[in-house]
Amino acid sequence: MMADTIAWVLVVVIAAYACGGGTDYGAGFWDLVAGGADRGKRPRWLIDHAMAPVWEVNNVWLIFVLVLMWTGFPTMFEAVFTALWLPLVLAAVGTVLRGAGFALRKPTRRLARRRIYGAVFAIASLVTPYFLGSVLGGVASGRVAVGTPASAHVWSNPTSILAGLMAIAATAFLGAVFLSADARRFGADDLVDYFRLRAVIAFCAVVVLAAIALPVTHHDARYVWHGLTRGLGLTFVALSGFMGVLTVFLLMVRAHRWTRYTSVATVALAILAWGLAQRPYLLPTTLTVAQGAGAPHTLRWLGLVALIAVVLVGPALFLVYRLDMKGRLEELTDTDTGGAGLPGDNA
Repeated sequence: MMADTIAWVLVVVIAAYACGGGTDYGAGFWDLVAGGADRGKRPRWLIDHAMAPVWEVNNVWLIFVLVLMWTGFPTMFEAVFTALWLPLVLAAVGTVLRGAGFALRKPTRRLARRRIYGAVFAIASLVTPYFLGSVLGGVASGRVAVGTPASAHVWSNPTSILAGLMAIAATAFLGAVFLSADARRFGADDLVDYFRLRAVIAFCAVVVLAAIALPVTHHDARYVWHGLTRGLGLTFVALSGFMGVLTVFLLMVRAHRWTRYTSVATVALAILAWGLAQRPYLLPTTLTVAQGAGAPHTLRWLGLVALIAVVLVGPALFLVYRLDMKGRLEELTDTDTGGAGLPGDNA
């Protein structure tokens, strides 16, 4: 029972990381496609101000994932990090580079250097969710087992590619919804419509990829496909789809107050559906939760530590996000929303 509980905590923590839009608040994709220095100036200013107070907070969940896997399910940890070390390293490098690019771009005065740092941030924001998604796809497709050697086939298969693309689309969807709400809060009315349209486009991309994934996973990841098309898995998939459609409806009627919550529910329910579809396996169809669990006394201590950490960290993160949403951490000035030039724009 303790092993099952910790396994579900692991799924919930993965969902929490995804629902925060990854490390970059889901905004990196929109930074990449915002256009040149003039056309993309206002969206990038909003992205910088929206991300600045919270952009590294979400990494807490990644640490939780590593600790839970390493301590609670060492056999799974060994198998995953042996077979999928390359995409995991690329995802880690992307996490570091996008953080560095974002941090270095803001204080840089010369336009040429801001472009370099901005490109590093934006491209790395595609690399990280893609490779994290490809890792989940490799696991879900059943290609990872104890003793599986590292090979491109494990993470470059159809399920992994679709999972990586869906991870990018989902974070872009969340980012556009968050930024649309932030633009309204900051009084940047033109950016409200700018990101509202992009949120709808991103959701359409998620729907298209999900439709493509149905026949692909039917042949490539049959166990998980069966779990997603019946029982509780199907119920959570339907709820996720409903929340996504509701988010689009709320965006269209400009009810931005609730869009953050419905968009987060869309992604969270989809990940919970994956967890339900994969049970009782950690690695379909070769390693169950019971088989991959660590020693009983280790699990008991891990459960206690996880409970204490969630009780302490959860409310703290919630407070940070609430303060940010209310503009208590960093406000966007009239100069910013007015699209004033940046130092060095003509350099």
